[in-house]
Amino acid sequence: MKTKISLSPKRQKLLADTIRELALEGRFYEEKEAMQHGCTTIYQHSVHVAYVSLFLMEKWQIPLDEVSLVKGALLHDYFLYDWHEKNKEHSLHGFKHPYFALRNASRDFRLNDIEKNVIVRHMFPLTPIPPKCREAWIVCMADKYCSARETMYTVKRYAHNARQFVFG
Repeated sequence: MKTKISLSPKRQKLLADTIRELALEGRFYEEKEAMQHGCTTIYQHSVHVAYVSLFLMEKWQIPLDEVSLVKGALLHDYFLYDWHEKNKEHSLHGFKHPYFALRNASRDFRLNDIEKNVIVRHMFPLTPIPPKCREAWIVCMADKYCSARETMYTVKRYAHNARQFVFG
């Protein structure tokens, strides 16, 4: 049985308003220019992670700072480069990009401690220091879920195209 993931109108508005705010104040829409997982842009991935984070908060009825949850989730991959390009600075991207994202987000936006923790700790356990707050744990889980879905969608699509090419 497939579960539909949907948010309350209040939380949908919070997400839309925060996206608009980040686009006006910073370089958030630059995330549309680089790919993240397969055929998903960094922007799409960030919105997916924020949406799933809010969904988990609603579903599990966890008391959280919703604004910080959404802002941190939207900025968790705010590293602003295409990590697929061959570049020495992009080596070990999985380990380093949370720090680049935090640096860029801190330059462009006023961040609180929760938002900073969400951004810098979302790659746990690849990066060994765990999140400190519930918001960061939720985004960490949502990021893993979204990344797996985006990657598997791409693998499934390419496998389908390869079958079509081979078998007509």
